[in-house]
Amino acid sequence: MKDDFISENKETVSSRFFVFSLGVSNFAISAMPLLVSLLLVDIGNTFGTDVGLTSQMNTAHSVAAVLFALLISAWSMRSSYRFLLVIGLVLSSVSALGCFLALDFPTMLLLYAGSGAGYVMVYSMSLALVGEHLALEKRAGAIGWVVACGAIVYFVGAPLIAVAASYGGWRFPVAAFIIPALLVSLMLALISLPSTRSQPTPRSVDWRSSLKGFREVFSNRSALACFAGDFFRASSFVIILVYAASFGRERFLHSREVASIIVLIAALCYTIGSLASGQFVKRFGRKETTVLSAFLAGLLGGSYVFMPYEAVYLPLVFAASWFFGMVTSSASSLSLEQIPSLRGTMMSIDSAAVNLGSAFGTAIGGIVLLLLDYEGLGGILGTMGGISALVFLLFSKDPTCNQQTTQTQH
Repeated sequence: MKDDFISENKETVSSRFFVFSLGVSNFAISAMPLLVSLLLVDIGNTFGTDVGLTSQMNTAHSVAAVLFALLISAWSMRSSYRFLLVIGLVLSSVSALGCFLALDFPTMLLLYAGSGAGYVMVYSMSLALVGEHLALEKRAGAIGWVVACGAIVYFVGAPLIAVAASYGGWRFPVAAFIIPALLVSLMLALISLPSTRSQPTPRSVDWRSSLKGFREVFSNRSALACFAGDFFRASSFVIILVYAASFGRERFLHSREVASIIVLIAALCYTIGSLASGQFVKRFGRKETTVLSAFLAGLLGGSYVFMPYEAVYLPLVFAASWFFGMVTSSASSLSLEQIPSLRGTMMSIDSAAVNLGSAFGTAIGGIVLLLLDYEGLGGILGTMGGISALVFLLFSKDPTCNQQTTQTQH
């Protein structure tokens, strides 16, 4: 009854502007990691560091993301989700400005870590806000939009960053594109996001209350299954995110330009898959969509490395990207509903699991690639997608099933 009452009040939120603002925020926080990925060599040339050392910026980003995800899992018990999202946007803006002004690599490394902290705060609190302020039937579509906007930056921001960098080096797109995008998203968040929570937040939460919240999350078998499933599906996604373009360049001798086009098309497929997941969730359910899309993503992603023909490799990469977009959105929808009273905590820990999974997949992938070549890489990372599907199938549950049945009967 309480959940039904909350859902009715959520209709007072201007949902379109609300979801648009969350999407813009996730677009903006994804721009700086994209710039570092595209212009890693240019940044290294500025500071006199080789690619290996410069790439440790990504390590700093991931470590900061995991640490802050765990921090805000407790912080979200006493603060509004909008406040934490705004803090994340401020951190990302300060990080971008600091990177623009950085005079040496250690300073750049430290400031870029702030981007990882801001990223995980904005992303996890965006999902928590969706669960807090939108009715059940609207959440899956909204999450699809939020996830899609993080991918849209790849085929909108990548050309802008490349063109801007050709005129003024890597610093110019930071000042001309990334910082303005972050400031616009900050303004939208302050204007459009509700500052209060539908359930009262205690003014003070001591360590005992925080510990109780953590115990509630970690004693919930389905919640743990969501964390484990997301860890493995993030590990599996590395086969597309990190290695798909490199495989094409080595096996089919693709040029850099062709590889970049493949990445853009894969990002488009991921985006469309994220948006489409909302319709699949409505028709088949959160758990069912998550299980099927995780299995197909792992199967297709792990298969392309065995293809001797380019005409088969490309469709497999694009189809896998589609299903990875679907599973990212549907799995987030499933995680969000596990413990409604602790959505901020739940999504923060889930974000930590995703970042750990991505780091694990990258590390394992690099070792396997050296020892067993691409075929071994596809077999192991593809299997992780299957493990993710199995974990979701056997151990997770969709708490909204009873709610949806009740709504249908009424």
